[in-house]
Amino acid sequence: MTAKHVIPLLDTSRAVETPEGVTIDLRVAGPVPRSLAFAIDFGIRALVYLGFAVPLATLGRFGTGALLIAFFGLEWFYPVLFEVYGQGATPGKRMLGLRVVHDDGVPVGWSGAMIRNLLRAVDFLPFFYGCALVSMLLTRDFKRLGDLAARTVVVYRESVTPPLRLPEATPRPPPVRLTLAEQQAILAFAARVPSLTNERAEELAAIVRDVVHGEGDVTAGLLGYARHIAGER
Repeated sequence: MTAKHVIPLLDTSRAVETPEGVTIDLRVAGPVPRSLAFAIDFGIRALVYLGFAVPLATLGRFGTGALLIAFFGLEWFYPVLFEVYGQGATPGKRMLGLRVVHDDGVPVGWSGAMIRNLLRAVDFLPFFYGCALVSMLLTRDFKRLGDLAARTVVVYRESVTPPLRLPEATPRPPPVRLTLAEQQAILAFAARVPSLTNERAEELAAIVRDVVHGEGDVTAGLLGYARHIAGER
């Protein structure tokens, strides 16, 4: 068994190595929180549009031209400026606890922010971000076309990780030598068990059934392994 068969099915955490050689975990955001963040940003822009439209509407053709320029600038540079100067987060993303980073975890820069946002015109096709939704559903890290071109990913902002709490179980060593990634996957599974139904826990445990060699209660076996990996004997 290899880690690539375990981790993607358990959660959306991605371990990446920064240019400084530091390994960090990024938790990728899916279509739903990203859509909610977009809706918040759209509402903010709509209010700003309205604020421009009311006074400029009284200035005739000059007002119409100025309004179109304001619309263009706000639509295209609102996300770019916030992502570059706001630590990768527009107001909507910040409210949802999201941020944009490059694939290697470093903050997004001008070129990445410009590319991913200019390609929103393509992501919008054929209507209301249809291409973006299909791309996010087909890619491992929920990337729209702009993210693929800019090599960026939308992740949850870092938060303080609470101490790992594992369910009660008798510690026992795994029957085979596990890689670090496999050990982390088992620990992550054990920590989630209290919040899962029995059926869901068994479904996730079945993913690594070959580690337990199909003997006895697979979920109980993984909990025992987790206790052993955590240092209990």
